[in-house]
Amino acid sequence: MANFEVLRKDYSNHLADCLKTSDISEFQEKCVAECTNEIERKSAVDQALRDTLLSVLSENLTGTVAALESYVTLTIELCRTDLASPSMPVMLLSDMFDAMTLDKCEQLFTYVENNVTVWKEDLFFNGCKNHLLRMCNDLLRRLSRSQQTVFCGRILLFLAKFFPFSERSGVNIVSEFNLDNHTEFGTDKTETDVTEAMEVDGKEDSKIQIDYNLYRKFWALQDFFRNPNQCYNKVHWKIFSAHAGNVLSAFSSFKLEEQRACPTTGVKETKGDTATEGVHKETPYFAKYLTNQKLLELQLSDSNFRRYVLLQFLILFQYLNSTVKFKSETHELKPDQVDWVKSTTDQVYALLVETPPDGPAFAEVVKNILKREEHWNSWKNEGCPEFKRPAPESADGDEPRKPKRLRRRIGDVVRDAQRAGKFCMGNPELTKLWNLCPNNLKACKSKERDFLPSLETYFEEAIMQLDPDSMVEDEYKKVNDGNFGWRALRLLARRSPHFFVHGNCPISKLPEYLELMIKKIAKDRPQQSDIKQEAEETTPPEANDQEFNEDVLKQESETVEAENTDNKARKFNPVSMEMIEKLSEVLKEDWEKLATKLGYDSGEIEFFQGKPTQYEQCKTMLQIWAEADEDASVENLVYILEGLNFEKAVAVLKHKND
Repeated sequence: MANFEVLRKDYSNHLADCLKTSDISEFQEKCVAECTNEIERKSAVDQALRDTLLSVLSENLTGTVAALESYVTLTIELCRTDLASPSMPVMLLSDMFDAMTLDKCEQLFTYVENNVTVWKEDLFFNGCKNHLLRMCNDLLRRLSRSQQTVFCGRILLFLAKFFPFSERSGVNIVSEFNLDNHTEFGTDKTETDVTEAMEVDGKEDSKIQIDYNLYRKFWALQDFFRNPNQCYNKVHWKIFSAHAGNVLSAFSSFKLEEQRACPTTGVKETKGDTATEGVHKETPYFAKYLTNQKLLELQLSDSNFRRYVLLQFLILFQYLNSTVKFKSETHELKPDQVDWVKSTTDQVYALLVETPPDGPAFAEVVKNILKREEHWNSWKNEGCPEFKRPAPESADGDEPRKPKRLRRRIGDVVRDAQRAGKFCMGNPELTKLWNLCPNNLKACKSKERDFLPSLETYFEEAIMQLDPDSMVEDEYKKVNDGNFGWRALRLLARRSPHFFVHGNCPISKLPEYLELMIKKIAKDRPQQSDIKQEAEETTPPEANDQEFNEDVLKQESETVEAENTDNKARKFNPVSMEMIEKLSEVLKEDWEKLATKLGYDSGEIEFFQGKPTQYEQCKTMLQIWAEADEDASVENLVYILEGLNFEKAVAVLKHKND
């Protein structure tokens, strides 16, 4: 330890000299000469950099940030010469931001923005990305979203340039909403609440009432914009649709005209006036509107205010109709609700077109933005796959040729096939057919290859015609048909034992010979009545109770099916919210082990760690698993917890399940 302190002090002195001369090579020679161990040398240089930063900050807190920028640049060069850790430049920047005012931070952040290519280098990216993200988040916490809006936007744009599109840390993976964004407004009628009327187009009979009722409905919609999942509730949907209808009716009743105010006189002028046209083109911007009831009339006359509210409607409608991976199965609109959303969306776009200035162009831009948001949502549902650049096109415009696959030699293919006991015929179809049955003789003897009919089937009609009771004339008998006789002789030679007999008498006529053969076949053939009687005699007595057995089997199958249904219901008990809360209290110290066992990767665990308390981290993880995982059940969770030896959690879960 003493050697490290001495080494750190020596490096601090060398670093002070290096700041004056900017000679990194001399500093490198001194560092290597004093310590040959690379790990100890890096640790000492890192600590010397942080010690020297204190003196640099004390000298430049009231001045410009140029000296601080030079110090960070020097640190970057030290990292490239492998004298310091790659994360040191960002760590020093983080210390600088913590010790400076917001005005100085804004000046120094320009240096961070200009060196985004440096932070994206392979040397710095992996070591600096988490520190950069933490530094930017610390800055955002210090800034006011309404006062330092531009600085906040610069930080977010820098993060968008620094991280790749597929970086999961910059994506709201589980589609959470900022439920802390409450909009407070007056909930009680005041004494000054007086019903007013606004004239439209100069007609006194066409008026909208600006009263407390409209004020309450208007600002109550912000709660639905904050948490759109409320719209899937039947009661909340009725409230939302009623309030939305009243507000959109108010917008439709009060038409706006494009007006400009002269910066000197403050007199409003319409679009057609040319006296002061082009004098004042800047549009005021308000980060958040006030909710005082007296301001509602003026806010309804503001075109920007109207556009913001209408855009909120469109974003909400798109979410309600879109498919989100982490949505609950119950979060789905009914057909009548879908029709209402579609008609209301058309009404909102019509109001955007009517809102000056440049209403049609603004509405078209909004459509394009929401269309891109659909692609973004689809990308998140697919698990945020990495974006890859398309292959460059060839110079002549043709598609790049695919590399040719080397064909294997036919001898190698045949040899491999023989080793596997297969045949290679040189053609895919022939190879497939030949390998269906490697033994060709066995394949030819297969019953499926026997196409000869049986004697009984072929001679059945001829046997019936020999019966005198059939009264068939000789000329119409099958035995007198030459084609039948020729096929009959071939079949007798293959099937009948009566064809080859000892005798010296030649065949006189084919019909007579066939009649003789058919009579012999008929004698060998059992009678139908004998077959029926034999079948009745050989039928077991249990067959008489076939109907009874079928009823019994049916009842048994229904009983088994009911038992399987009960077992399935018992096997897949859902994990309730109460169980998740109890388990979160028990597992809050060891929830990361359970998250790894449930299949979450390091990026998802890092997202859960963003919650303020360990209880919230464990609760969010279990809630997402219970909603998204198909195998989420009490039994599976008990099995996993027993494998991790979380006995206390198992006892809590079994107690709740009982």
